Amino acid sequence: MFTAFLIKYAEIAIKGKNRHLFEDALIHQIKFALKKCEGKFLITKTQGRIYVEAQGEFDYEDTIGQLQHVFGIVGICPMIYVEDEGFDRLCETIVRYVGDVYPDRHKTFKVHCRRARKNYPKESMEVNADLGEVLLNAYPELSVDVHEPEILLNVEIREKIYIYSEVIPGPGGMPVGTGGKAMLLLSGGIDSPVAGYMIAKRGVKIDAVYFHAPPYTSERAKQKVEDLARLISKYTGPIYLHVINFTDIQLYIHEKCPHEELTIIMRRYMMRIAEHIADETECLGLVTGESIGQVASQTMGSLIATNEVCHLPVYRPLIGFDKEEIVTSAKRIGTFETSILPYEDCCTIFVAKHPVTKPNVNIIRRHEKNLDEKIEEMVKTALETDELIVVQ
Repeated sequence: MFTAFLIKYAEIAIKGKNRHLFEDALIHQIKFALKKCEGKFLITKTQGRIYVEAQGEFDYEDTIGQLQHVFGIVGICPMIYVEDEGFDRLCETIVRYVGDVYPDRHKTFKVHCRRARKNYPKESMEVNADLGEVLLNAYPELSVDVHEPEILLNVEIREKIYIYSEVIPGPGGMPVGTGGKAMLLLSGGIDSPVAGYMIAKRGVKIDAVYFHAPPYTSERAKQKVEDLARLISKYTGPIYLHVINFTDIQLYIHEKCPHEELTIIMRRYMMRIAEHIADETECLGLVTGESIGQVASQTMGSLIATNEVCHLPVYRPLIGFDKEEIVTSAKRIGTFETSILPYEDCCTIFVAKHPVTKPNVNIIRRHEKNLDEKIEEMVKTALETDELIVVQ
């Protein structure tokens, strides 16, 4: 029955003179998402509205599914439209619409007309009353409720007349690409994929870096991270995943530095490497899945110690979340089941029994000097052997 959709957005509407840029970015993302669907679609923008119209046969469920992964969309409204061929034709159409969409019509309803075309011969309130009367005559089991109707029939009078009543929720946020680009430190855990999703929801394009430590971490661990990146890419678009071999650096830190500081020092070198790649790829910040106090390396003192090596800002979307909230988010976006697969990443291999929770940055710096003989060459090698995977 439905061959077109009204796309609703929220924040974009308050962007003032830049609004058209955000609308165009949203249309670009919609076009990209619909390339994955069967059929062809015409996407148009007019007077604060974006319409998606199928050009022939298409898969309704798949189309809805793809649109629900586009940041910036808050609502997807399946609709029908009719040419303005007189009020009688509109009455026939809305009676047929209610009959087809609502087989059980023991419901309350309200007609809400929006008359964007002011030369239409009836005013909005008149259209509401007249269409309501037509529906009550056609379906006596209906009843009117103007405050909390079970069916809200929206009628928009523009060049054509659009009719819709269902609003399927979208993910919200801002179109990807309108907020710059950032580098996500992506592990195989629960947290970092959620952090990537959340930062992308604010319009940020994501690249990612994964620290691999063969033979201590298996190829399955690496595949797990690729799979997580692929799940996130349903929302973000293609992700450039940088795989860094971190084994030699980890072993060297393990050999030369105090064991209670291993995690902090290892983390500092991860940040240095990630930032180097971010600079090369014109990213405007780093993104991590850290949450205050979740583990020893995420205390306030530890976060200060890791921030200290970065000149780019470090964004932590989950900073105030507890684990239950993060797990709930992971389940909602579809990454949880992959994240809990039992393939460890490099962060879990060399964990000290009693890690420092209140590191002194000056002491950390002093102990890092133990690495001076080889560490720069190791970092250089790690960067030169960066494996780039395009995930989509």
